[in-house]
Amino acid sequence: MEPGARIVITGVGLASPNGDNLAEFRSNLLAGVSGVEPYSIRYFGDTVAGVCHFNTKKYQTRKELRVGTRAGSIAIYCSNEAVQDSGLPWAELDSSRTGVYLGITEHGNVETEGEIHEIRKYDDNIRYWSHYHNPRTVANNPAGEVTINLKITGPHYTVGAACAAGNLGIVQGCQQLRLGEVDLALAGGVSESIRTFGIFAGFNSQNALAVHEDPTRASRPFDKARNGIVVSEGGAVFTLERLEDAQARGAKIYGEIAGYAANSDAMDMVLPFQERQAECIRKAIQRAGMEPGDIHLVNTHATGTPAGDVQECAAIRSVFGDSPQTYVNNTKSFIGHAMGAAGALELAGNLPSFDDLIVHHTINVDDLDPECALPNLVHEAPVQAEKLDTILNNSFGMLGINSVLIVKRVQS
Repeated sequence: MEPGARIVITGVGLASPNGDNLAEFRSNLLAGVSGVEPYSIRYFGDTVAGVCHFNTKKYQTRKELRVGTRAGSIAIYCSNEAVQDSGLPWAELDSSRTGVYLGITEHGNVETEGEIHEIRKYDDNIRYWSHYHNPRTVANNPAGEVTINLKITGPHYTVGAACAAGNLGIVQGCQQLRLGEVDLALAGGVSESIRTFGIFAGFNSQNALAVHEDPTRASRPFDKARNGIVVSEGGAVFTLERLEDAQARGAKIYGEIAGYAANSDAMDMVLPFQERQAECIRKAIQRAGMEPGDIHLVNTHATGTPAGDVQECAAIRSVFGDSPQTYVNNTKSFIGHAMGAAGALELAGNLPSFDDLIVHHTINVDDLDPECALPNLVHEAPVQAEKLDTILNNSFGMLGINSVLIVKRVQS
């Protein structure tokens, strides 16, 4: 990793389909509780999705919710929860030294689809087009809504990196702290994807949308009968600080950012490429000053598509071989694919492993695909590890964007 300050996670705020805070989320992961449910959306019809049920009015008024966006609401909830969890003396902080960096897959489709639907009721008369449309659809909207809600006057922007974005929002916060641009970063990823019918139609046209008679079993990475992605919404935001600042105030530290990497397949619009994924994993490990055997848990990106899961498993196999101390799991089997929030949410769900040494399992693997068989793939029940000091988080996205983030237990 490049020289500079050591960056640590001191607060976690999240909204997921099976939990509105880290304790609830983690408990449901260990208990095997899915957050996928029946879902219906205009034009597309009935399907399944990961739907969040957090209290939207906890940090926003009814008017603020009406003016803002779903992604903004998720971001505001997660950011406030992260700040509260961190124990930061918020009222005493210099708001100009706080930055907000959120990964997104896309933003604006929900609002545009909604406005078109509404004006159709009035013979497409654009007089009925909302004057809030432009601020709702700009790409920086979710991060910007957070700054308005929390009165943050430092920098804010989003990182558009498809489904690799959650990791890269965290990386961006880490880099800005190292550069001295800010003293505190609210970083992570958010997604409102289930609110747009286009994403369901798009995956359906690619034969990549999961179908199952039991919604809780629709998301099934690594299973031989897997048939696609379960689209989900959600978010996870972390407070990132320099280690010395966190220690000086006696903060609880969840983990330290140890290394990261990003690269591009440069091969295909949709299909992943195992060689570039493996290169990205190796680069992150090298930057962390580690060897593959130093990684104790790999949280996979695997979305439940036949080709995608096989490609990632091949990449993992090529890097880690049969390393007996490296466990592998998957979180999307519980909550579906939260797109730009996926990497951040999946990291959050695994962070408590530093405390309890438990690796949550992958659910819905009834018949393991031999091409996805990996040494130490945790898929029947949680596993108690003897040692768990490092987590490697994979997040890959369309157009061949790959991101890998490594977090380690803080060593003094």
